[in-house]
Amino acid sequence: MTIKSYISVTLSYWVFMLTDGALRMLVLLHFHQLGFTPDKLAFLFLLYEVAGIATNLLGGWMGSRFGLKSTLFTGLALQIIALLCLTFFQEHWAITLSVIFVMAVQALSGIAKDLTKMSSKSSVKLLVKENNESGLFKLVAILTGSKNAIKGIGFFLGAFLLTKIGFDESLYILAGLVSLALIISLLTVREDFGKMKTKVKFSQLFSKSSAINRLSFARACLFASRDVWFVVGLPIFLHDQLNWTFSQIGAFMAAWIIGYGIIQASAPIISGTKAGLKQAVKSLKTWAFLLVFTCVALTSAIHWDFHPTTSLLLGLSIFGFIFAINSSIHSYLILAYTKSEEVALNVGFYYMANACGRLIGTLLSGITFLCGGLTACLTTATILALTAALANLNLPHKSTNQDMTI
Repeated sequence: MTIKSYISVTLSYWVFMLTDGALRMLVLLHFHQLGFTPDKLAFLFLLYEVAGIATNLLGGWMGSRFGLKSTLFTGLALQIIALLCLTFFQEHWAITLSVIFVMAVQALSGIAKDLTKMSSKSSVKLLVKENNESGLFKLVAILTGSKNAIKGIGFFLGAFLLTKIGFDESLYILAGLVSLALIISLLTVREDFGKMKTKVKFSQLFSKSSAINRLSFARACLFASRDVWFVVGLPIFLHDQLNWTFSQIGAFMAAWIIGYGIIQASAPIISGTKAGLKQAVKSLKTWAFLLVFTCVALTSAIHWDFHPTTSLLLGLSIFGFIFAINSSIHSYLILAYTKSEEVALNVGFYYMANACGRLIGTLLSGITFLCGGLTACLTTATILALTAALANLNLPHKSTNQDMTI
């Protein structure tokens, strides 16, 4: 893969994630304003995550068979369609019809996101030479961190646009941005990449090494521990309990995601895991249990009403810092455990697990907040973070790949 193609793929991914973050805030805040309850707000994002599970699995097969260029272009095109479809929503519709319609459109956006993400993340493995573990970790960290920082800007952009110009107009602007990215990528990305030399059997989608299975399970639990409070619980708590405005909520969540992205990009330096896979696995175990400790402390502070605003903002900042390190090491490990020729398949499987975790977290976010408020969300997050930390304990310190020497 050439550097020119990699840059084009990455720029397209950045634009997509900007609109993805903006769309999430637009949907969440607009429909909360229309009177949707927390459980119904969670359902709006449910098919988004369900679609991600199937897309990552089948997308990995598509990418390995037809090339990652095709999955990139398809993802960008579907996002444009999803954004434009959402403008057909009418506020006078019955609540059931509204939920079903928005869920369906969000599902389309979820398919688009995971096709685009898989194409971009897999391209890193194809760009970096084999055995260059330090270079691989640095590039993965930079891509993942920058993506999340841009998505954070999207959170703020979505809240700002909703306040200033309204729901439909915001969607048209976002669709225009993705259209521009698609045109540029069509003109600049010429080569096929990620295609396997032999035909991929469907059974290969599920035939993974124990290392990839364990890492994928840990990833699912890790992201569920974040989304269980992030998707519905936190924004509604800030609006209803702390009386924050939409712009304030968007700004805070944007700052959290941007900070999280910056830490991800700096993970190789912060975690001290620049020497390769063995050191990364060892470091991950420490950072995973630090996340559990943070969850316990934050949950206790909110439960006992100990300076709730200060505790929440400080606690979530620490959570974001530690979570970013965990996430970045995970993203490096999936590529370190993977052969170059199988990168689309294994990355697709891994992010399918990621989508499963987000689905669980999204569903639990609305339900637990409805049952026990933000404290219930954070308690559930603690249990999920602990499960992820325990799963990390069994990760191997060596790759089983024949084409990679650690």
